[in-house]
Amino acid sequence: MTPVDFSRRVRAKTLSADITAYHGLSTVSKYTAVRPEASAKSLETSYGSMIAQQKREAELAANMKSAADAARKAEVDFHDAVLAMKESVRGQFGPNSDEAQAVGYKKKSEYKRPRRTRRQPATPMPA
Repeated sequence: MTPVDFSRRVRAKTLSADITAYHGLSTVSKYTAVRPEASAKSLETSYGSMIAQQKREAELAANMKSAADAARKAEVDFHDAVLAMKESVRGQFGPNSDEAQAVGYKKKSEYKRPRRTRRQPATPMPA
């Protein structure tokens, strides 16, 4: 029996071939297993367990996707509410207020005024 390696899954191609072989066993009329894990009853139990766990995995993956969607929507709703609050504070107290600065805006008076730059006269190129 192979050791269990949980770091990798059985490839889909291999699993498909195993399922085909399992279904093909039903056509063999005089099969008697020497090893207990190879008996028809053990194979049936193992196959049923695999199908049940795959179904459970698919259900949990669907639940995970819906939970991620719900969290994403809640984040967007919260962000929209914060933006509305910030605009409301700016409208109520003004763009140069301490209240606007408290909610994350920079005061209007803290911005540097644009300065005119002197144009350098063009220097003639030496010949």
